[in-house]
Amino acid sequence: MMGWTLGLYFFRRYAAITAWFFVGIYALIFLIDFTEFSSRTSGLPNFTFQTALAVSMLRVPMIVQQTVPFIALFAAMATLVSLNRKYELVIARAAGISAWQFLLPSCAGALLFGILTVGALNPLAAHGLARAEYLETTIRSGASNEVSAFKAPWIHQKSGDIDTIIGARAILNQGLELSDAVFFEIDRDGDIVERKDAKRAYLRDGYWELKDVKRFRDGARGESIPTDRVATNLKPEFVQERLAQPETIPIYQLPSKIEAARSFGLRANAFAMHLHSLIALPLLLVAMTLIAATVSMRFARMGQSTTMILGGVVAGFLLYVVSVLVKAFGNAGFVPPFVAAWFPVVVATFFGVTFLLYREDG
Repeated sequence: MMGWTLGLYFFRRYAAITAWFFVGIYALIFLIDFTEFSSRTSGLPNFTFQTALAVSMLRVPMIVQQTVPFIALFAAMATLVSLNRKYELVIARAAGISAWQFLLPSCAGALLFGILTVGALNPLAAHGLARAEYLETTIRSGASNEVSAFKAPWIHQKSGDIDTIIGARAILNQGLELSDAVFFEIDRDGDIVERKDAKRAYLRDGYWELKDVKRFRDGARGESIPTDRVATNLKPEFVQERLAQPETIPIYQLPSKIEAARSFGLRANAFAMHLHSLIALPLLLVAMTLIAATVSMRFARMGQSTTMILGGVVAGFLLYVVSVLVKAFGNAGFVPPFVAAWFPVVVATFFGVTFLLYREDG
């Protein structure tokens, strides 16, 4: 059996390398995001350097969360390579310690890394992304109110004999607030009878509250009014399921959101898919560690660097592609979210375990 001292040494090596990778990736993403965002918004009237800096700082945690599986993969590869370079793994194996034993500290570190990501980074990233969207909307607000510029989904509501089509430039407050919103009221003959453009629209109990409104009716020039109301029978649960980004909802709020949406007959596949993906993340990082072992266990000479790095990159990329495809199927409802979230984890784990069993035990 491997002693606690050696196991703790391997664990500390993995934790230190993971921390350096995390900090490096975080800084790199921040620089890229800030540069790209500033170049896109610097010409807008509301742009300020401080606001752009705040948007990037708030948005980076969510981007980093998406890269966590790759951080775990490359951190495990770097740990094993550094141990091999110094012949520490050779000595450990000569002392009768199996690969499963000296991989255990790295797997435990990956599991802890995943738990910290889900429990600490995810709530921070969700709140940060929501706040970043608000600040970005403040910068872009009023720049253009063309319907073609809207990227948010359109929703349809019916109140009496009037159908209303609603669009917005941005979705805030988990779908309960719209920025640069437009409301088209259509009569039973299919004709547009009125259009209302609002800087902000808030979903209240039984109506939309519109702020800073410009109303167009019967081809007349726009009439500016400070506030207005549009009756609605939409429930907050429907609007959130239709409009809110699952990434803006922290993991501890997702179960209640899913239950509330399903109580109204909604499937909430995107929310369920995001929840199961987060729950599966710690074990996915363990699977990434096993994959890293398959491409770096026997690395000992400098000349094998290219092969090792290429093998790890290809393995991680293939797993990422599979995860994205299966997640798309889960969001669309073609595959149950539970299956879609855990399928990449199971495949990666079986691949890593099978390869290591073949290499270690023949």
